[in-house]
Amino acid sequence: MIAQDEKGGRFMDEKPTHGTHHAVLENRERLILSGVTAIDSFDDRTVILYTQLGELIIIGRGLHMQSLSVETGDVTVEGEVQALRYSDRTAPTGFFGRLLR
Repeated sequence: MIAQDEKGGRFMDEKPTHGTHHAVLENRERLILSGVTAIDSFDDRTVILYTQLGELIIIGRGLHMQSLSVETGDVTVEGEVQALRYSDRTAPTGFFGRLLR
C-alpha cells in the first residue's frame, strides 16, 4: 500500500527486508531497481525516489513507472534515461510523514 506525505510524495507502507540496492540500466531505456523504500514524485522527465542507500533522481524523457512491488521494493522505470543522480538524503520522517505511512 502507498501513502502520501504533506507534499504529495508517495511512500510505501512496508520496507524491504533486505539492506541492499541494485540498479540495472538496459540500453538506457529500462531501469530496474531494488531496495526502493519510498517514491517522492514522478513525471515524464524526472523520477525522485529513496533507496536503501539514499535519494535517487532519475532524469530523462518519456519516463513512466512500468512496475512497482511494495512487498519487495522493486521498481521498473521505462523511457529514455539520461542521468541517475544519488545523494545521501533519506526519506522525510517528520510528523506528517510518519502519520501518513
